[in-house]
Amino acid sequence: MNWEIVIGLETHAQLTTASKIFSGASTAFGAAPNTQASAVDLALPGTLPVLNRGAVERAIRFGLAVGGTIASRSIFARKNYFYPDLPKGYQISQYERPVVSGGALAIVVGDSQKRVRLTRAHLEEDAGKSLHEDFRGMSGIDLNRAGTPLLEMVSEPDMRSAQEAVAYAKALHTLVRWIGICDGNMQEGSFRCDANVSVRRPGAPLGTRCEIKNLNSFRFLEKAIEFEARRQVELLEDGGKVLQETRLFDSDRGETRPMRSKEEAEDYRYFPDPDLLALEIAPSWIDEVRAALAPLPEALRRRYRETLGISEYEAALLTESREKAQFFERALGAVPGLPARLAANWTNGEMSALVNERGGDFSSVPVAAEAFARLLARIEDGTISARSAKAVLAAMAAGEGEPDAIIATRGLTQISDAGALEAAVDRVLAANAKLVEDHRSGKEKAFHALVGQVMKATQGKANPAQAGEILRRKLAG
Repeated sequence: MNWEIVIGLETHAQLTTASKIFSGASTAFGAAPNTQASAVDLALPGTLPVLNRGAVERAIRFGLAVGGTIASRSIFARKNYFYPDLPKGYQISQYERPVVSGGALAIVVGDSQKRVRLTRAHLEEDAGKSLHEDFRGMSGIDLNRAGTPLLEMVSEPDMRSAQEAVAYAKALHTLVRWIGICDGNMQEGSFRCDANVSVRRPGAPLGTRCEIKNLNSFRFLEKAIEFEARRQVELLEDGGKVLQETRLFDSDRGETRPMRSKEEAEDYRYFPDPDLLALEIAPSWIDEVRAALAPLPEALRRRYRETLGISEYEAALLTESREKAQFFERALGAVPGLPARLAANWTNGEMSALVNERGGDFSSVPVAAEAFARLLARIEDGTISARSAKAVLAAMAAGEGEPDAIIATRGLTQISDAGALEAAVDRVLAANAKLVEDHRSGKEKAFHALVGQVMKATQGKANPAQAGEILRRKLAG
């Protein structure tokens, strides 16, 4: 019998506020250790936390984006546990009454769509960081992150493969960046996932889950889930029992290993924080946030499919980031009548490759969307071939100017004159009798070789479609 993997993700997004969730200390990354830990962050005697309004506004923004319910009244609680980098001995979080409940996120795996339900999203503060290197066998503690505002987003166990989990994590990563609540920098710890993994026979009750902590790359997330699922299946098939525990992923070995037994809610002894009043969110505030919310990726994907005729896969690529979607829309609007599919293919293909080569993203593209559109217009009207257009795009990125000027300077105008193409085809047929004979004996590869010879004879300037038509007509004659 087969086994079914069941996956839920808990994701922490660091919110883009300039100061911490309960103090005025900076959240900037890279400061010297312990220079951004205020008296409030350390819970020194006589200090009181004050809630950051910007963190709440970002939580509302997320709740609206996923179609969740924004609580009119929510409570902050103390989550009690003891660890060297938790200076208070507790973490201020939310438990029984989170700021956001419910909602869902659409994911795309290949050409199929699926909706992953969200259980909740709640505000909390981050802990500090333990450092285990360069301390002569000792550990150091950096409390700069203590008090950094986080939004923890918890999914239902709706995912059934590592690929679906990665698609969900990527969609969530895109969304939090899209709506401006998190910068998504996984290397700096701004976006990290915990994966809850269990296995069961199809249709059986849920199995015992293990939580894999602090996965800070999509590749590690996929590998950790795949290993953990295999480990649990092998254990059960050998007659063993899966223990509920928290595990870490060892990226060097490509395996998970035990960290501690899994805690339940009662282990943390949650109780309402006596220093914080209940958080009350007025409907008028929610309306203000909703009015300022930009069009969301799912809505754009739907419009691209239904209005522009773009495939689900291409639409998903176009909405990988808000900046990429904006680039595509600016290009499409710059030249009236520019085919959407052509613009989508080139944005997802050559333009994305160019951006990646330069180690950037679509927030700093080397070619303006309007100039990019003018280049695509020259492909569409037959002025240049797609092959030549790639060279023109590279020249534009190097700062050589407008597409028309580059085309003229380099002499890249495509030959579409029927007479000139016929003459070139005649020369190629006369010089390649063997290929002509192979084609007439049924070898289709010979035809493509003849097209290649025509392109070579015209220095790549022949219109490939026209050259092919003339070739077929003459070979049939």
